[in-house]
Amino acid sequence: MDAAEIPEIDIAELDRRRAAGAAVFDVREPDEYEEVRIPGAVLVPLATVPEAVEDFRAAAAGQAVCVVCAVGGRSGQAVGFLRASGVDAVNVAGGTKAWHESGRPVETGPEPA
Repeated sequence: MDAAEIPEIDIAELDRRRAAGAAVFDVREPDEYEEVRIPGAVLVPLATVPEAVEDFRAAAAGQAVCVVCAVGGRSGQAVGFLRASGVDAVNVAGGTKAWHESGRPVETGPEPA
């Protein structure tokens, strides 16, 4: 899938979609996720996205899942793969970095149980 074909939203739209109940998946590595993350984001490292397709598909029932990484590159790859697999997914432009720099709330530490 060409990068121009990857649907993308900004962090303001992500904020609106989260408030409406959209699922957020973070495809960074566990150490990055523990350092800082968007509240409620579910960790699925990029290398494990293919084996988690059904989790993404289930979360996309009703509205697109939002996929985030540090700045948008890895999440764009994940969205391309997911869309090719029939999952409604969008990339978050600017990623966790833009979210954090905007002053929006973040979480840190290990993934909640």
